[in-house]
Amino acid sequence: MRLMLQIQLPDGSVKEYPENYTAIDVAKTIGERLAAATLAAEINGTVVDATRPVGQVSNLPPGTSIPLKLITNKDPKALAVMRHSAAHVMARAVMRLYPGVGLAFGPTTGHGFYYDFDLDTKISEDDFPRIEEEMKKIIADAEPFERFNATRDEAVKLCTDLDQKLKVEHIQTGLADHGSLSFYRQGNFMDLCRGPHVPDAGKITAIKLISIAGSYWKGDANNKQLQRLYGTAWFSQKDLDEYIKQVDEAKKRDHRVLGKQLGLFSISQDVGPGLCLWLPKGSTVRATLEDFIKKELLKLGYTPVYSPHIGRVEMYEISGHFPYYRDAQFSPIFGHDAGALVDFWIRKLREHKDGTAVFSLDDEQKLLESAKVMGAALTEYPMSGSVDAKIETLRVWEKNQERYLLKPMNCPHHVQMSASQQRSYRDLPVRLAEFGTVYRHEKTGELNGMLRVRGLTQDDAHLFCTPDQVEEEFKLTLGLVKFVLNSVGLDDYRMQLSLRDSKNKTKYVGSDENWDKAETTLRKVLTELALPFTTMEGEAAFYGPKIDFMVRDCIGREWQLGTVQLDFNLPERFKLEYIGADNKPHRPVMIHRAPFGSMERFTGMLIEHFAGAFPLWLAPEQVRVLPVSDKFNDYAQSVERQFREAGFRITTDYTSSRVNAKVREAQLQLIPYMLIVGEKEAAANSVALRDRIDGDLGVLPIADAIAKLQEEVAARRVRQVVKSSFRSFDESGEESNEY
Repeated sequence: MRLMLQIQLPDGSVKEYPENYTAIDVAKTIGERLAAATLAAEINGTVVDATRPVGQVSNLPPGTSIPLKLITNKDPKALAVMRHSAAHVMARAVMRLYPGVGLAFGPTTGHGFYYDFDLDTKISEDDFPRIEEEMKKIIADAEPFERFNATRDEAVKLCTDLDQKLKVEHIQTGLADHGSLSFYRQGNFMDLCRGPHVPDAGKITAIKLISIAGSYWKGDANNKQLQRLYGTAWFSQKDLDEYIKQVDEAKKRDHRVLGKQLGLFSISQDVGPGLCLWLPKGSTVRATLEDFIKKELLKLGYTPVYSPHIGRVEMYEISGHFPYYRDAQFSPIFGHDAGALVDFWIRKLREHKDGTAVFSLDDEQKLLESAKVMGAALTEYPMSGSVDAKIETLRVWEKNQERYLLKPMNCPHHVQMSASQQRSYRDLPVRLAEFGTVYRHEKTGELNGMLRVRGLTQDDAHLFCTPDQVEEEFKLTLGLVKFVLNSVGLDDYRMQLSLRDSKNKTKYVGSDENWDKAETTLRKVLTELALPFTTMEGEAAFYGPKIDFMVRDCIGREWQLGTVQLDFNLPERFKLEYIGADNKPHRPVMIHRAPFGSMERFTGMLIEHFAGAFPLWLAPEQVRVLPVSDKFNDYAQSVERQFREAGFRITTDYTSSRVNAKVREAQLQLIPYMLIVGEKEAAANSVALRDRIDGDLGVLPIADAIAKLQEEVAARRVRQVVKSSFRSFDESGEESNEY
């Protein structure tokens, strides 16, 4: 008897299909045009190949109806699938043109894809047309993407036969816990790949190579250097052309270039990569933003606090930040000389808890001798004991030593502040705010000016409240983030509800009950406020769900900026308590929030959004006085003094240049307003006001000019920001579809 599948379509209807039916087969029963347009399928929430049997990939119990959604080019999810296939096509084209190519990884990104290659020939932009032409030939052949599985041993042999050494290494190390691995074949090209892919290469339409850069195997500068070739793909030439326009505009707005030209910030290799030096003008922008939000926080009942830049490792072990995010943190600071050695020892043992030998007996003896030389006599170390027994012995020694971390997060410090005194329910909510600098050991290849740094200052705050206060406090924090974004003209944003990955709960802390409660609360708040939002599973913080503000800048790029997070877990882990109305101890709820995200990323984004031309209230230099000749320098000085006393950031150009040259220089420096003064203006105690955008505004008495500019500052008016209608660019750069 032939088995049938119960498949639920998006309209809610359930129909029966043979068990070997693919999504394309299902589409054919609806219409041939739909089948031809189907690029992938979403089965029970997971995007898969449209050519795989539905029953094979559903993972649902027999007899259960399988939710199926057919994905065409009208669905945003199709773009990532098509781009992933384009990455394979690009890799195949490069292998056709260059001998001895080693393949690394080829994921999609927020706006395209890349592939890392190991080859002796250096690829340059001059080679792009040749590679693109080869890609077009592969696309024209429209050969299908065929998936097949292999055991680990088969996968190693296959990659060895293909002379793909990096793939072999990845299977043996990075994929060591995978019993079976998937490959995709397209013609005579095969690649280790998780998928999914479009049915055939002919579904790939408009493609273009974007850039070439250096990279390292697995992002580690100690590993082999590779060449990273970036490309993009779209469903129409029109969208591709719009995207290229956007890329060109983004290059003009590059905050790294403008930051140097305008003297806003600097990165010194002597200080260290990813460590931002805020120059005077950039510091002025930052201070203005900080002063702006500090005033708002005081109005809302926040209390300013300060915390140190380091903290004990034990505190971060309680919070869960260590060792969960160890790879993204700087190494601990040890009070004992042998601390780093023992730390290395423990990490290596933990990597091999499956029983495989990480150290030979000779190696372990050397480690013991080295530790002894460094003053740590580990006499209790069980040479013949289990891995767990060895780790425990080393941990006992380690816990008796001082260990500190450069602060990766402000939250644990604020928890300690909250716990520093007993509180009643009448004392809540407690709102602690700090511009706290934290440190993340980002990989060198991922650093990007102010947008991706190793030292960052968060406009961080943590609220401790009763369960009854959560919804109202969360609404207030969302309102604050919206107010902050609107104040700098960022009024085009959407909200993303970031949830726990229901299929992989091991990377999160806390009970299912707490997580369900937190996620339900956030959904309720967003629904009650009638705020449109999308959900993103797997994007939650490790301790709780969050709402992220995804902001579009003036050229259509999307940035993740402000965030608000709900946390039932850290109060539990630190055993925070308050005395309730029943005179019994209760557990508070914690809210994390940062409207700017980080000062570095927010400022870098604003530099690009405004192309360096900040609105008057935020500009580092708001006004410049331009005397027409040296004879009027004294009057210019008097004008400068009056504007400075009125609160403006103002300078005077005392050079001997002609006034037209002074105007041109002020325009190049993006000064919002210029005050031209000469004989007439001095006689009338006035200024000739010039707007950087609108040009000459006529002669005004000094008092009137001051009042006009003060009104613009008070309103925090944002002028002349051109909006792009193109909305398909994702600045997040998150990589996906990588094995």
